Amino acid sequence: MDKTMAAVMLAGLCTFLNVYVTQPLLPFFRHLFHASELEVSLTVSVTIFAVALVAPFVGVIAERKGRKKVIVPSLLLLSLPTALCGTASSLHALIFWRFLQGVFVPGVIAVMLAYIVEEWEGRGVGGAMAAYVSGTVMGGFLGRFLSGMITTHWSWRAAFVVLGGLNLVGALLVRAWLPLSTRFVKAEHMSHALADARRHLRNPRLLANFGTGAAVLFCLVGCFTYTNFYLAAPPYRLNAAQLGSVFFVYLVGVVITPMSGKFLDRHGFRRTALLYCAMMIAGLLLTLAPSLPVVIAGLAIFSSGVFIAQAAATVETGAIAGRARSSAAGLYVTFYYFGGSLGATVTGWVWEWKRWHGCVALLASVAVLSLGLALLSSRPGEQLHPEEAEIVGD
Repeated sequence: MDKTMAAVMLAGLCTFLNVYVTQPLLPFFRHLFHASELEVSLTVSVTIFAVALVAPFVGVIAERKGRKKVIVPSLLLLSLPTALCGTASSLHALIFWRFLQGVFVPGVIAVMLAYIVEEWEGRGVGGAMAAYVSGTVMGGFLGRFLSGMITTHWSWRAAFVVLGGLNLVGALLVRAWLPLSTRFVKAEHMSHALADARRHLRNPRLLANFGTGAAVLFCLVGCFTYTNFYLAAPPYRLNAAQLGSVFFVYLVGVVITPMSGKFLDRHGFRRTALLYCAMMIAGLLLTLAPSLPVVIAGLAIFSSGVFIAQAAATVETGAIAGRARSSAAGLYVTFYYFGGSLGATVTGWVWEWKRWHGCVALLASVAVLSLGLALLSSRPGEQLHPEEAEIVGD
């Protein structure tokens, strides 16, 4: 792997060290702060909401300033609130710092999507996007695993300090290894960038694709937020370290995601959408089995389906948009993370009503919805390959 591809993967890894880091700690925080499941789940949903709030503005700025000039400062600044989470004296303070973490995340995820589609166009966007998503998968695993282990064997405050330090080191490596864009075309005026954003919002195929992303993240966040309460309760009674270890299932995605990139390049978006939806639903149903190994296998299949969906939908965004891709990516991230924020909240309501069985029914229904939207975003019979992005987008 060359340094450019390594930088792309590392940027995804560092960002997602932070986004879902509190998930395995939710049962612990419920007791520490004497709060409800919904209240402590705000440490997840508020970060995701901040990402959705800021993403479109970052996308517009990147159309003027360039890709690397937004990505690297965002990664560096993300390290600060991550470490400061460890100073929180109350649940409200922790939620505040988690919100600030979310503010800096879009500068990486929204802009990196545009960087990849531009720099690898015509030479395997699917493979490059899969490498980036693999980095996000690894980061998602490491953040949860380290937070659970450090909290159990040391302290929850130390977990945030360690992750902040790791994020800073990764940001410096990305600064050194990621080259400036060679295919970036600067928007001449901010009004042009805003006009492009309005054009994207009038594109029904893009809107359907944005909805696909929102539904997929709704499922991921809902599942991996409330599965922690499910596995912390009898008969499983897992502690924070054990809950963090459950996220080893994410490592399956490191293998599956590059394969999905090749599948996407060869078979197109529609067949890929059918594949990921089937995997998500099958995985959710397996979590209902009264056996911890089967539950974990189900989570592995489910999460792998989500990672395939992420890689496919992000490539589809750039392909449909054609131009002003950073703006399109920013809008995609807004819809995507707004869906994730809803996933943490709405699934919480269902959890209080019907516990895990109700959550599975909800999440499977939303997975089917994501498939319907995915099929709407791609024209019937069309093989939407990443290399055709400019033609299809026009």
